[in-house]
Amino acid sequence: MDTSPKISTQKNVLGQPLETCSKEPLTGFYRDGCCNTGPEDLGAHTVCCLITEEFLVASAELGNDLSTPMPQYGFPGLKPGDRWCVCAARWLEVQRAGAACPVMLEATHEATLEIIPFEILLQYAVIPETLH
Repeated sequence: MDTSPKISTQKNVLGQPLETCSKEPLTGFYRDGCCNTGPEDLGAHTVCCLITEEFLVASAELGNDLSTPMPQYGFPGLKPGDRWCVCAARWLEVQRAGAACPVMLEATHEATLEIIPFEILLQYAVIPETLH
């Protein structure tokens, strides 16, 4: 299985082509592995996160249970270590509660910037291995 990042025609928060967030589990509003968005995506599932236990607990406490599978929506339920396209407003809500998870900027859609300031995203950015 090819696990190298795929490139989308949409842009990320860095102004570059949007990279794949996750194929395992398969994420994205369109379940294409990318945090692509469009008019149908009312929740703006645009933030590519590296899920943590702290994030899952805080999100559930705020009314958004991301751990429980919901197969009818193609949702596997998340566990720490998964990458997932999270709703921008929900991520910001959890960040304000003190439990934001790390963000993959290369795979986070530029539409996120309409909801979350870049400076905040940068505080939670995962530095790619190629830059270490």
